[in-house]
Amino acid sequence: MVAPTVAGLLVFYAYPLVASIYYSFTSYDLFSPPRWVGLTNYEFLFTSDPRIGNAALNTLWFVVVLVPIKIVVALAIAGLLARRTRGSGFWRTVFYLPSLVPPVAGVVAFVFLFNPGSGPVNVVLGFFGIEGPLWFSDPALSKPSLVLLGIWMMGDLMVIMLAGLLDVPRELYEAASLDGANGWQQVRFVTLPTIQPILGFSVVTGVIAALQYFTEAAVASSVASGQASVGSGTASTLGYPGDSLLTYTQWLYARGFSNYQLGYASAMAVVLFVTASILLVVAMRRISAFQPEEVS
Repeated sequence: MVAPTVAGLLVFYAYPLVASIYYSFTSYDLFSPPRWVGLTNYEFLFTSDPRIGNAALNTLWFVVVLVPIKIVVALAIAGLLARRTRGSGFWRTVFYLPSLVPPVAGVVAFVFLFNPGSGPVNVVLGFFGIEGPLWFSDPALSKPSLVLLGIWMMGDLMVIMLAGLLDVPRELYEAASLDGANGWQQVRFVTLPTIQPILGFSVVTGVIAALQYFTEAAVASSVASGQASVGSGTASTLGYPGDSLLTYTQWLYARGFSNYQLGYASAMAVVLFVTASILLVVAMRRISAFQPEEVS
């Protein structure tokens, strides 16, 4: 009965993983048989690749900045929407709808809204005498602009947080209130410990998504540069502006499928897999440290 599932895991998970590890020790371009080169790919990755440093730092920035901000904002909005007031269903729908927008369409819309020349955001700022920044065309603001996009599209995470908050027993709040706990103390000692599994799930999935951050950054670079193409011909737009939006997975894609360096791309994929595994193990251990001990 479990044979189809086991076969699927072996074909679509185990084999690609083992094959990637093997190809990472070879020189492979899809057109000729793989040629064994040992640790050459890893040596070049850690010592000679001119753009891998920026790509890794940008990806780390999204992990450290984007993930916590999305979780905090989603939790705050879910806390407001958890109150059973008139119109709460309408506002829950409003905050959730952006998550249904395809990522490419959302990025294109945001680049248009924040266009430095004619975008509505800078036009409104101009009415108040404020000179609008370059947003996606400024290396210092390109990543924060994508953070704004991530906040706007955090409806799915907000719904998960909302479900967790609605599942907190009201009796716990009443007991805490009788003990003299104020609003912040109720959040600190009742809400957060109760929804700790939800927070842990959000951290783990958020870190995984940030390490694989690709579509939003690639489309933003392409559209903001004026060349709306994200497949072939990305050399002139990759990481625009000034490599500020170049992520690890974008550089992996460019090496593997634009330069046909599949062996080197496999080495990059293996390093990403190991790094993600280490980060997730550390995150899970830190999360489990906050779980209350069971009382026998």
